Amino acid sequence: MKFGIDRLLEEPTLRVPLQGQRVALLAHPASVTQDLTHSLDALARLPDIKLTAAFGPQHGLRGDKQDNMIESPDFMDPILGIPVFSLYGEVRRPTDSMMETFDVLLVDLQDLGCRIYTFITTLRYVLEAAAKHQKSVWILDRPNPAGRPVEGLTLRPGWESFVGAGAMPMRHGLTMGELARWFIHTLALAVDCRVIEMQDWHPELAPGYGWPQGERAWINPSPNAPNLSMTRCYAGTVLLEGTTLSEGRGTTRPLELFGAPDMNALELIKNMVDIAPQWLRGCRLRECWFEPTFHKHAGKLCAGVQIHVEDFIYDHGAFKPWRLQALAFKALRLQQPDYALWRDFPYEYELDKLAIDVINGSALLREWVDDTNAVPEDLEFLARADELAWEDERSDFLLY
Repeated sequence: MKFGIDRLLEEPTLRVPLQGQRVALLAHPASVTQDLTHSLDALARLPDIKLTAAFGPQHGLRGDKQDNMIESPDFMDPILGIPVFSLYGEVRRPTDSMMETFDVLLVDLQDLGCRIYTFITTLRYVLEAAAKHQKSVWILDRPNPAGRPVEGLTLRPGWESFVGAGAMPMRHGLTMGELARWFIHTLALAVDCRVIEMQDWHPELAPGYGWPQGERAWINPSPNAPNLSMTRCYAGTVLLEGTTLSEGRGTTRPLELFGAPDMNALELIKNMVDIAPQWLRGCRLRECWFEPTFHKHAGKLCAGVQIHVEDFIYDHGAFKPWRLQALAFKALRLQQPDYALWRDFPYEYELDKLAIDVINGSALLREWVDDTNAVPEDLEFLARADELAWEDERSDFLLY
């Protein structure tokens, strides 16, 4: 198969509208071609492309900022001699002066298929800026490595944030090109936007189910996205960022496991099976022990649970990471009613809301966990209604 960037490089007819235009690129470390050349370097080699600027999202254009809320500065590219603007530094939205540096913005970002992943918020912001400044945006499309499944509660009105770009479930099942089409429609943007579609993407094809496993190398789109297993778990394990439990940052398996020094992992797994075994299908849970080298519980031995989605047990259609993680919180709350589970800190610069609520796009999940009378069917009823509505809404924007 071919990604959007590879088609743009290999098919000169696609580039004809770019001739005579000032071109900018929005990219990150995973923005590479099939032969692993960074997209900025590959575009710079083309005689018919005039690069005048580049943009980097959270974690940077080429380098990695390890954690959330670690900002990147603007700089001049030492080889190409063009400005590189940070959209996760002094600003989150491109400024008027940044927009004056180009005519067409190429967006080549590898997403993880999860609402909270900030690259889709940056996509929204550049589309809005392009509409304001009458600039063109081309999306060089890439796979959604989590595939087409939809899961989670829809973000409620008033809960928009940098980790909540719009009213979609946690796991949206769209590519960046399809998301651009949805944003333009939903926000009623008058913007010239073109999607350079992938060729031969089959999101239901095993073993990758969205990612062309065996055909393309995996490059971390962010520092703690090291492999496909993490991507599959992420729509659930990202909720851990709003808790006092470690999500495995500071280990070699971030966002595939969770734990804490004062957690009984074996009992937790047993309780999860007792409460809602239907939410544990398609994966295996294993008790483990880990000691984070940084971040939460650094230097402390944690009892943990690892979610395994890489072997013959994995069932792409059955696996529900968001429900699984919600179930883990519920089991811990029933196991230790007074456990200080919710982390109170400014998450992505939201100062007056609990991090878990910002992440989930409402207080509904937290309230379900903390309500001792709430049962799995209560959360299932809310989530399934949202998921069905989204599956219907997104159908008009699918390209593949």
